[in-house]
Amino acid sequence: MQGVIKSYDPHTGAGVLVDDRDRAERELADDALVGSVFRMLRQGQRVVYDLSDRGLATHLRLGSEVDLGSPDWGEDVAG
Repeated sequence: MQGVIKSYDPHTGAGVLVDDRDRAERELADDALVGSVFRMLRQGQRVVYDLSDRGLATHLRLGSEVDLGSPDWGEDVAG
């Protein structure tokens, strides 16, 4: 799953991301950054994540828009 960080408090570790597919807001699990390259998150940062049994975002990894591909808007850019 992939999404964008909506908010993150580095003091408490609490945060919310917005899922790319359904735009649902998901809270970050307490262990979301454990074993991750992230030490801190910033608003607008793209991440790949898993969902815990409780529906929390966990195991955050680097995300990229390339992972989902570019949307096909049906427009001819050149013309």
